[in-house]
Order: sequence, then C-alpha cells, then structure tokens
Amino acid sequence: MEKRTQLKDEHFLQHPFLLLFALAMGFVIMDPFHTSPVGGHEFRPVKHDIAPYKQVMENWPRDNMSRLGLGNLEFVDQVFGPESLEFDIQGCGPYTGLADGRVVRWMGEDGGWEIFALVTKNWSEKLCAKGVDSTTSKQWKVESRCGRPLGLRFDKKTGDLYIADAYYGLLVVGPEGGIATPLATHVEGKPIFFANDLDIHNNGSIFFTDTSKRYNRVNHFLIMLEGEATGRLLRYDPPTRTTHVVSDGLAFPNGVQLSKDQTFLLFTETTNCRLMKYWLEGPKKGLVELVANLPGFPDNVRLNEKGEFWVAIDCCRTPAQEVLTHNPWGFEVYTSDCLFGCGTWLDKQGKVMKLVSEVTEAKGKLWIGTVAHNHIATLPYPLK
Repeated sequence: MEKRTQLKDEHFLQHPFLLLFALAMGFVIMDPFHTSPVGGHEFRPVKHDIAPYKQVMENWPRDNMSRLGLGNLEFVDQVFGPESLEFDIQGCGPYTGLADGRVVRWMGEDGGWEIFALVTKNWSEKLCAKGVDSTTSKQWKVESRCGRPLGLRFDKKTGDLYIADAYYGLLVVGPEGGIATPLATHVEGKPIFFANDLDIHNNGSIFFTDTSKRYNRVNHFLIMLEGEATGRLLRYDPPTRTTHVVSDGLAFPNGVQLSKDQTFLLFTETTNCRLMKYWLEGPKKGLVELVANLPGFPDNVRLNEKGEFWVAIDCCRTPAQEVLTHNPWGFEVYTSDCLFGCGTWLDKQGKVMKLVSEVTEAKGKLWIGTVAHNHIATLPYPLK
C-alpha cells in the first residue's frame, strides 16, 4: 500500500500541469480571500445529466456556409443586452428588454428608441442607466434594484405586454406602456428567484420559467458550474391570480414556447443542452419528454407562422466542456470564443452573431437578440 501511494505521488509530481491544476482548484474551493466565483455560496456540485459530446455532435450537420455570418448588426450601442424581441399587434417594433432595466421600443428612424415600460418604480437614470457598460459587471450591483427584463410576449387579443423579469417575476403592462404591474412574485409561499421566459396560452394562462431556487441572474454561471437542478416551469392563471408549479427539478429551464395547436409546449434546459416537451393535452398530458440533445447551450425558443421552432444557442459545446461537465469540481468553459448560432446555423468567426439569445421570424427577416452584447442582428429570411 505504501509503495503504491509513493508511485502515485511520483506520477503526480512528474506532471506539473496536474499539480498546478489541483493547487488552483484547492485555492478556488477554499477561497481564503473571497475572490472565487463560488465565494460566499454553499457550493454543492453534482454530475451534469448531459448527453455525451461525440454522440450529440455526430447527429448535427455542420453549417459550412456559416450562414449566420451573412447577417447585419443593427442599432449598435443603442440597445444593451436585448435578449427578447417582440412586435405588437399592429406590427410595430421591435420591443426589447435591456440590461439596464428598461423595456424599449423602436419608433423608426425619426423617433429612435423610446422607453415603453419599467418593471419597478425604483428605476432612475442616475442609478440604472450605464450605457454600454450595462452588459458588464458594473451593472451587477444595481441589477436587482433596476430589474432585468428577459422574456417578452404580447397578448394578441388585448395588446398587453407580459414581461418575465429576473428579479421582479412575472409582470404585465398595457398597450400604452408605463410601470408594469406585478402578477407573480411567489409560488407555494416561496419567492420566484429567477423568472426567465414566458408564453401565453389561448385560455389566458401564462407559462413561464423560474431558472433556479438557489441562484439569481447575476450568479447564473454558478447554476451551470454546480449542475444544480432546482428550476421550475410555472403557470399563472389570471382569473384566480394564482401561480402553480407545472414541473420542477429542472436544470436551468430557460426558453418557453407553446406549439401552434397548443397541445404541448417546449422548454430548454440550458445546463444539460437539451430541448424538452411538456404535454398539455392528449394521452401524454402532464408528461415531459426529450425532444433533442442540442449542440450547445440553448436559450429562448420561438415559433414561426408554419409552426416550426427556432432554438437560439448561446454557445456551442466543445470537447473541453465534455471533460469538465463530468467533473463536478471543474469549471464550465462558457465563453464567447466558441461557435455561435441558432440550431445548426453558425457564425464561425462570431463577427455578427454573438451569444444568440433569441430568434424571431418577422417582416422577412430573422431578428436575433443577444443578452450579453449591445446590438441586434438581422438576417434576410428565407435566404436567397
């Protein structure tokens, strides 16, 4: 036993990279100076429930044309982290939620961007408006006060805009805009910690995601790092003003989209790189099924007029991530130097499409939002 241990030690010392990695990880975990990303949190890592990298990537054809790179950047440094993009019932817009807490709408070349709604009365330009720095860590200290509107949806019957805000839960604002009214901030007596995206059923119910019970949006990286699965799919019923848990135990539930016939909805699990289906009607009602293991980390899902789904991929998977996701104490490599795209469409150089958050098909274009950058991208569609 002693000899075996000695041999292991010698092997370890002959590989300085392993030694340095072990020391670095030990430093991060112990965090004596409270500088680690896990500092101040009770870190409880678990193994990710993610399909093997090779198996998944073999099933997705490569986009050798790099079609997303054919798009254009719009409104550069005029919008900050525009995750979700919506058009109202008159076709005006787009409307989008920004990293500084505002919901804004485009009024054309003459009118430019104007504030349409705020999620809280706490918002002030002095406190919240940091311009291009809104998508950087400079915003984090005030984000919970200013709000962070993520998913947006118009009710096609009333013209009301429903908002999923990461800190203020589910809200609604009328067609004229203003301060949004909170609808759901708690469920089963506990706070909704990270409202993310939503969709509206024909019966008026709103389905939306609560990404984690443990970490808020600023600390979203830790959800993926830890691999925790405390997220939920929720439903708000307007007639009774009550909120219900539809499905729980989810790993970073994110985008939500009802099918065209509304017999099911799709939602993404970002940590596990997969698209899931929840049955609303039929013999499978109440069941959750896997639709697809995806080639990257998904964000929002949106429907086009044909009933097809656009799935936004923030960042594609890499072999390095495969190793780290199976080592709970390893770090997720979740950076912007990988491929960017929607489904199997890519921008290999990342020159136009970076960290794709949502794809909306409207007005002969794909309108592409990004939660982390200061622009909107567009791409003529269908491609000629």
